[in-house]
Amino acid sequence: MDSVEVSTVVYLPPEEVYEFLKDFPGYARYSKYLQEVRQDGDGSPGTRYALTFAWWKLTYTAVSEVTAVDPPSRIDWRVVSDLDADGHWRVEPADDEAPPDREHASRVWFTVAFDPDSATSDTVDLPRLVSLDWVVEKVKPLVREEAERIVERIVADLEGERRDVDLRIHDGPDDV
Repeated sequence: MDSVEVSTVVYLPPEEVYEFLKDFPGYARYSKYLQEVRQDGDGSPGTRYALTFAWWKLTYTAVSEVTAVDPPSRIDWRVVSDLDADGHWRVEPADDEAPPDREHASRVWFTVAFDPDSATSDTVDLPRLVSLDWVVEKVKPLVREEAERIVERIVADLEGERRDVDLRIHDGPDDV
């Protein structure tokens, strides 16, 4: 399994950050490649989301499911369609990382683990003469870039203004 883990500090208490992260259909506005999110459920375990991604000449819809929630600290999910992937959002109190003009801070983690070999030619409709191996090698770095982009944009929305965000890219998930 390959994995990406990104974390940053948001200058709000965990409860506010968690409520914001629960609005999964809103994630499409943060992503370059996520075109649409359709929701079936209320965000609790069992809720499914159809996520339509588009990149280059490819379009793919993955279906994910919330597997567990632990408000205000964690939302776990897994892909239930063709790909082998799972992950979570985690929120931890981090008041010690708040600047002097902010009362609260939270460290937000986005973690995804995925098996690039779980993508098969049956999963993705490829143009003629394009190999799945080529697509997988091109997409792997995009997953990391996309994780960074999403976290940066969420911080700006949560805090109401853009700022330099210190993103920490971790080599692997801590507990996925």
